[in-house]
Amino acid sequence: MKLRYKILGGLVILLGVGVVSLALVMSHTTACGPAPSPPAGATLMKGIAHRCYGPPEVLRYEDIAKPIPADNEILVKVHAASVNPLDWHYLEGKPYLVRMDQGFGKPASPRLGVDFAGTVEAVGGKVTRFKPGDEVFGGKFGAFAEYVTVREDRALALKPSNVTFEQAAAVPIAALTALQALRDKGQIRPGQKVLINGASGGVGTFAVQIAKSYGAEVTGVCSTRNVELVRSLGADHVIDYTREDFTRGTEHYDLIVDNVGTHSLLEYRRVLNPKGIYVMIGSTDPGNWFGWLATPIEAMLLSPFMSQQFGMMLAELSKDDLSALGTLMQSGKVTPVIDRRYKLSETSEALRYVEAGHARGKVVVTVE
Repeated sequence: MKLRYKILGGLVILLGVGVVSLALVMSHTTACGPAPSPPAGATLMKGIAHRCYGPPEVLRYEDIAKPIPADNEILVKVHAASVNPLDWHYLEGKPYLVRMDQGFGKPASPRLGVDFAGTVEAVGGKVTRFKPGDEVFGGKFGAFAEYVTVREDRALALKPSNVTFEQAAAVPIAALTALQALRDKGQIRPGQKVLINGASGGVGTFAVQIAKSYGAEVTGVCSTRNVELVRSLGADHVIDYTREDFTRGTEHYDLIVDNVGTHSLLEYRRVLNPKGIYVMIGSTDPGNWFGWLATPIEAMLLSPFMSQQFGMMLAELSKDDLSALGTLMQSGKVTPVIDRRYKLSETSEALRYVEAGHARGKVVVTVE
């Protein structure tokens, strides 16, 4: 019996040492290093790079090698890119779980940015969907630069003729998140009552418009200064959270899309219909470690005992969904909202503004 306890004690100690070691590795941040010299003979372009984790001040606007498209790739001259919370999570390496994908100590890739819109400059020999001169928008890591290459079968679509490059660049991550949250996770149907918590942000402004395109009765929740904006997007009802707590109201909803995580699941449950669905997208305080998992874990534990559905989602870049969003924009049912514009050389300021959490719609970086 004593031997068994000694073995168990030893295993606990080993487990503890392993957890502490992993925590130290994940949280360690290497100092910023100098930019390496570009490959000999490479054509150069301007781009944004970060060679360590940290605040926007670690970003560098510098010369980097211009990409060359492979046989199945498209070379796009970027006219505009947009900023997402995802970008500053990658920039700072927080929550630390991000570093399991991006690299321990320092980022494996110094590039940043995903959303872009631009003009096709060249195509690989096997490309058939696009040709030079096409105006496109899509998602590809490293979008904060003058050029980006994208595989033909990845998230790339023709830009609608009635939107600008800046508007199109605002679409990919935020609008895909809104679409997939409403359609796939939320199973939205005409006539449903849908509440968008955080309706004035990047995802929220798209969610209000997309929900309306599905024929839903939409309620948007935002601050006082954004009430008129959310109403102008087509929301049937707008709640100013500084004056009213919707979780204590008498109205009930078939679907809640939560971009900010300002209430507990039990509070959301109070205003969900018996078969209602709650979809968590974002949180105002994700923390450095695993705090952002608290709500999903709570949802997993509570779900077996409730008739409502609770869950979270992460968007997937999809060329088909980008095309669907292009159709919505072409028809006038969805119009991207742009708060501020920055030059590529001012990307650090753009990220700082988004991180502050007060952007109305999207923040765009122009590349001209």
